[in-house]
Amino acid sequence: MGSIFSPKMPPLPPVQPMPEPPSSEISDAEKAQIKKDKDAVERKRKGRRSTILTGPLGIQENQEDATNTLLGKN
Repeated sequence: MGSIFSPKMPPLPPVQPMPEPPSSEISDAEKAQIKKDKDAVERKRKGRRSTILTGPLGIQENQEDATNTLLGKN
């Protein structure tokens, strides 16, 4: 009676061998491309924020950075 109501199971597919891991060697061209990409990300990250000289404490420029104006030194 158990064989009438139990579903037939198909055989399992054969096990595939593991693929070869990628080599850990990086060519000089790939290293240069990675460095170029990281530099571009750093430039974009700075963006407009690096141009803002004020913060919660006011102007944040050094005394050396202060320039002469028509009304005198800042």
